Amino acid sequence: MEFLRNLSTTQQIGALFVVVFGLLSAVTTYAFVQTLREARSDDAAEQAHHEARQLEWRRFWSLLKTAWFMATIFWVGWALGDTVATVLFAMVAFFALREFITLSPTRRGDHRSLVMAFFVVLPLQFVLVGLRKFDLFTVFIPVYVFLAIPAISALANDPQRFLERNAKLQWGIMVCVYGMSHVPALLLLDFPGHQGKGAFLVFFLVVVVQAGMIAQHLLGQRFPHRPVAPQVSQSFQWLSWVIGVAVGGLAGVLLSFITPFKPGQALGMALLACLAGSLGHLVMKAIKRDRGITSWGMQGMSVTGAGGLLDRVDALCFAAPVFFHSVRWYFGL
Repeated sequence: MEFLRNLSTTQQIGALFVVVFGLLSAVTTYAFVQTLREARSDDAAEQAHHEARQLEWRRFWSLLKTAWFMATIFWVGWALGDTVATVLFAMVAFFALREFITLSPTRRGDHRSLVMAFFVVLPLQFVLVGLRKFDLFTVFIPVYVFLAIPAISALANDPQRFLERNAKLQWGIMVCVYGMSHVPALLLLDFPGHQGKGAFLVFFLVVVVQAGMIAQHLLGQRFPHRPVAPQVSQSFQWLSWVIGVAVGGLAGVLLSFITPFKPGQALGMALLACLAGSLGHLVMKAIKRDRGITSWGMQGMSVTGAGGLLDRVDALCFAAPVFFHSVRWYFGL
């Protein structure tokens, strides 16, 4: 710890990425070796078991690819500077919104609103982030955009299912653009005595949210209980959810040394982020059920081109704004 404290900020963040990519490389190597050991059998029961294992491995590889993708985005963004990082997260938001909208029915009367969402609202939101106009970027979408979009839709002279169509677009913008824009905002948020270390805040947020989600998922599968909302999610159970949030809180305490938070503050912020992320993930599952799909990528891969990106970042899209504004409010930034 003393050695790490004596490093410069750039060296500390570089060491963080060395650890992250080292862990990803180890997991990838282990997974590759395990897949080589998978043997096929002519027995029907063994064949069925083999196919189930193959499906599990495909899902695991999909998660691993997303982890590599997000880690690379973080690293490239940090290495090339704040502006490039903001642009990269804007691209992630673009593909997430594209995935959301592609699986939501639209009409000709929505074209103007869609053009505005993709080519006006999204770039402006991230420009405000890059300029550190935090007060304006906070209200730009929920106030100005949410009033402008239905007005533009009304001018298209198509009242059929008007409220439903606009609500879908507004919800997609809120999750994919507004939520994701708070991740690069964390990179630019400077604490007194902690300047230039925003990458640690992003790492803290991602780790605690993902730790809680993974713990909840594993416990729900290993020790199944009665689901809270079976029509929405079979894996969301009160016991596994509480334990998952607690695991995320514990991860926050263990990582408090890389943040400006004291252990108690880190616990509170981690619990808040895990609550928002896990409940947001449940909300997105409800939206998927409404659309008649189980994954944004598995059924929609050929049409969205994003391969389930929204499945991997939905919890982060909910946790990031809650975490960002809680930090700003609590520390008076």
